[in-house]
Amino acid sequence: MNTLFPIFVKLEQLQVLLVGAGPVGLEKLQALFRNAPKANVLIVAEHIIPEVTAYIADKDTVHFERRPFRETDLEGKDLVIVASNNSSLNEEIRTMTKSHNILLNVADKPELCDFYLGSIVQKGNLKIGISTNGKSPTMAKRLKEFLNDLLPEEIDETLELMNELRLQLKGDIKMKIKKLNEHTRSLIS
Repeated sequence: MNTLFPIFVKLEQLQVLLVGAGPVGLEKLQALFRNAPKANVLIVAEHIIPEVTAYIADKDTVHFERRPFRETDLEGKDLVIVASNNSSLNEEIRTMTKSHNILLNVADKPELCDFYLGSIVQKGNLKIGISTNGKSPTMAKRLKEFLNDLLPEEIDETLELMNELRLQLKGDIKMKIKKLNEHTRSLIS
């Protein structure tokens, strides 16, 4: 059973540390910025691939330091993402983030993670997160493709209209929910 609690965070209001700037680090960066173009990210790595350098070149909310990770990198951080093949470093960072109460994601090491970066389907303002509880990223990717094809491009227009309706409704929250439910019932039938 998947007991993960899905949340959507405002990354532009958080401080993110990424340890590693190789191909997996690039993947994590792309996921972050695809969803939060103004994310605040410090990258710490001894080596950086040219693709990461090119990717961050025009992003003024990303800072890169070419050096080994150190515990002081955790100061003021809200989330840490580790893209490292060094298992002892991964374990060390796990211990440090726990003692600092910082959430951690370690690429391809579910047992070390506090959170996962799931597959995301996005059409305008609609965003759907997909989790397989760390069991099959490939299945999550396939479901993402399926939902992307299934959802109409006009869904964002519908969301805008629903927002306008919601803002115009008068009465208490219970009455508003009832009206909105009546209005959206036809979308799923």
